Amino acid sequence: MPAWLYDAGPNGVWVFFLVTLLMGGAAAYMAGKAVAETWRPQWQLAVYALLLGAAVRFIHFAMFEEPLLTLKSFAVDTVILFGLCVLGYRIARSSQMRSQYRWLQQ
Repeated sequence: MPAWLYDAGPNGVWVFFLVTLLMGGAAAYMAGKAVAETWRPQWQLAVYALLLGAAVRFIHFAMFEEPLLTLKSFAVDTVILFGLCVLGYRIARSSQMRSQYRWLQQ
């Protein structure tokens, strides 16, 4: 991972994959799915992505001694998590629409 894009420690790529993509990504996908399944508006995904981004940054800091208050790392984490929130939302919502409005599928 380039240093101009993301502040990470010596094991930056592996920690980024484990914490941000695997753990945070799973949580973001499930958050998006939960928002869709409860028929809440899509703008709430941004709020959940910001909260998950802060939690992921804290895990990076607490477990792997990476910098906590770096804007670029927080932004990268949050953008990735927001994308996975939207993915979970869109998959769940399309499934809901297919089951709710079967008569539209001709």
